[in-house]
Amino acid sequence: MKKTILEKIFSAPVEILEKGVETGINIEHKIGEEKQVKAVKNFWKNLGPGLTTGAADDDPSGIATYSQIGASQGFSLLWLAPFSLPMMGVVQEMCARIGLATGVGLAANIKRHYSKKILYFCTALLLFANVFNIGADLGAMAKGVQLIVPWLPFAGLVLGFAIVSLFLQIFISYKTYAEYLKYLTFVLFGYVITAFFVEIDWSTVMLHTFVPTFSFSKAIIVLICAALGTTISPYLFFWQSSQEVEEQVLHGEKTEEARRMTTSEGDIKKMRIDVWSGAFVSNIVMFFIVAVCAATLYQAGITNIDSASDAAIALRPFAGNFAFMLFAIGIIGTGLLAIPVLAGSASYAISESFGWKTGLYRKLKQATSFYGVIIVAVVLGIFLNFIGLDPIKTLIYSAVLNGIISPVMIFLIIRLSSNGEIMGNFKNKKMGKTFGWLTFVLISVVSVGAVVSMFI
Repeated sequence: MKKTILEKIFSAPVEILEKGVETGINIEHKIGEEKQVKAVKNFWKNLGPGLTTGAADDDPSGIATYSQIGASQGFSLLWLAPFSLPMMGVVQEMCARIGLATGVGLAANIKRHYSKKILYFCTALLLFANVFNIGADLGAMAKGVQLIVPWLPFAGLVLGFAIVSLFLQIFISYKTYAEYLKYLTFVLFGYVITAFFVEIDWSTVMLHTFVPTFSFSKAIIVLICAALGTTISPYLFFWQSSQEVEEQVLHGEKTEEARRMTTSEGDIKKMRIDVWSGAFVSNIVMFFIVAVCAATLYQAGITNIDSASDAAIALRPFAGNFAFMLFAIGIIGTGLLAIPVLAGSASYAISESFGWKTGLYRKLKQATSFYGVIIVAVVLGIFLNFIGLDPIKTLIYSAVLNGIISPVMIFLIIRLSSNGEIMGNFKNKKMGKTFGWLTFVLISVVSVGAVVSMFI
């Protein structure tokens, strides 16, 4: 029925009002969406050293460790993921705060305030542990590529990955290199996606996630130590603190004094978001790898995994080709992320210990000794792949060394970050200090237990 002229006149204000409301709603939605996009962009922009440090924690060696936990113990050790999250977050946050508050890295602070012998002992063990890890990761990456392209030579792949890693770390500007590491963290989510391609009893998963169960057998103690050693690793401590310094230099604070003076409460808040985001990513990836291997390999009676590539191969019949590809690509991506962190953290520790010029922001000629340590660590890692060293033994040696270093380093980190003369207003609060000491005790007990059990 057509409206009369009179109806149109009286209807006009209502129609105008309705259109106005619709337009307002559309504009509001658009503004809301823009705000959300802006918030996400700002969040991503503020992420940096904490995210990449946490992500580098899940290297191919870590993937092999988590796969073995799931394959050999099923869901029973899933609680390790949420259990280790706050411990990792607290320690990494202390390391980052030390870098921000003092303007220099962790090793430089230990050298100034504690025995040099302790520092040299820790850095020497760190170098050996990192070289073992670099060697294991280079081999795992090569095997990962061979899963997809079997005819490519193992030796060539190991050498190729080592050269690419060194080139990026030495010749690419720090700003570009930091962004490269940041975007590489997306590779880790392939392990999360894999979980949705297998059949998992999520009620059982939740039960074992929040109700810890374990026995005091030798195998369990070693696995718990390996998991905590992989998650709360000494190389992450040195890398985190030094990367905070690198970020300050990138923003114009060239001198130590300038870095100390310009650090604000706002910087500390941003750092905490960054560090805890990295810790969350690291532990959520651990959680899903253990869950996937428990739901597939453990259920099928495949209880022994020698490497990350073995895990990918074993998963293929149960999770399909797509999940297999995600695991294989993840091995390569995480290796590209972890090897620079392993080599770089060793170099930061050694260079700061001896007072050499440090920093990825420097050119090769400006910090020859610093880059020299990175090159030596990677070259030694290459050789480890050609001397017949068993990959699992390599991981065990690395875990033992980390088990010796971690408690010592955590002790020094807590002492440094709790010292008001060193940290000023950014020293540990009571809650952080308490949780730090609890972490120290737990790591010490597990590490000593694992080392002792390996020689009994």
